[in-house]
Amino acid sequence: MPDQTFLDWPFFTDSHRKFAISLDDWCHSNLSDLPHGDVDQTCRALVTQLGAGGWLEHAAIDPNNADSRLDVRLLCLARETLARHHGLADFAFAMQGLGSGAIGLFGQAHTQRNYLPDVRSGKKIAAFALSEPNAGSDVAAMTTTAHKDGDEFVINGTKTWISNGGIADFYVVFARTAESGGSQGISAFLVDADSPGLNADERIDVIAPHPLATLQFSDCRVSADKLLGEPGKGFKVAMSVLDIFRSTVGAAALGFARRALDEATAHAKSREMFGKTLADLDITIEKLAEMALDVDASALLIYRAAWTKDCAQDRVTREAAMAKLYATESAQQVIDKAVQMFGGKGVESGHIVESLYREIRALRIYEGASEVQKLIIGRQVVG
Repeated sequence: MPDQTFLDWPFFTDSHRKFAISLDDWCHSNLSDLPHGDVDQTCRALVTQLGAGGWLEHAAIDPNNADSRLDVRLLCLARETLARHHGLADFAFAMQGLGSGAIGLFGQAHTQRNYLPDVRSGKKIAAFALSEPNAGSDVAAMTTTAHKDGDEFVINGTKTWISNGGIADFYVVFARTAESGGSQGISAFLVDADSPGLNADERIDVIAPHPLATLQFSDCRVSADKLLGEPGKGFKVAMSVLDIFRSTVGAAALGFARRALDEATAHAKSREMFGKTLADLDITIEKLAEMALDVDASALLIYRAAWTKDCAQDRVTREAAMAKLYATESAQQVIDKAVQMFGGKGVESGHIVESLYREIRALRIYEGASEVQKLIIGRQVVG
């Protein structure tokens, strides 16, 4: 049983505590018998299971409830719990939220009604298409364009490193609609996956397999009512969504780190060496202490950011950047220590800590690389 004493912290209500414990129980019962070998099939199955279990109802707002809003503490608890059990389960949950976030925040009422119920039930898979070959962290370098033609916009350009690319039912796509430079003149659109002129056949293989693709737009037409937010204000749309979900990336990293700490602790207590167990050696105790410290420090930063977003202020740029930066960087160190403690088994393909070692690496890059988070934090301090 992992340490759950953090649930007693004042960041949480009783409903948050009940949610975390219920999801942990569900994971134990539902994530052991998943299809293997085909990452697309696995992710589709996970979205279906998470939808059937009711968990995706927390990833997107309810368009039929005017008071519905995203609870960032619940999102973080969900990602931490799912990541501790299964990396792709966390991925499937997170992308339903990230991919539909702009619809919930900026979509017209009829658009929300047409898409969000199917996201919440797991019937539709969502994706967020922001990055380009030369515009990852530097969103202002975006070159994909969308020009107005009557009642439609015509999109041309390339998006890459798109999670759920190739299996999504729709994409939230960012494109330049005005000639003004920098982040100005970018707009956000909802584009169905079967739209003529959209091709997602080019897939990308990474060290921790996920559905990932490059999207090509060639005179792809979308109706003007698929615009999300105001024309030219797409940067605001993107940042508003990331302001919610950036803390949750840290939460996923925390889930990976907790699992690594649990595995390392159990191994240290049972592995015999030099007539003792690993846990009897001072050097092991020191490493476990460092791992536990990083886990708790990450959790404090993550749930401070989530509580602040839920209860205190609308923008948490500084808090979310700190949570994402520290949690992902420290999780890498925690997992590396676990691999070292397992010795040869730690690098054996298919071993849990080997899997965690591959899973954690991308989190230090996506949704704002660590270097970008440092720039954000520094500018917030100076500002």
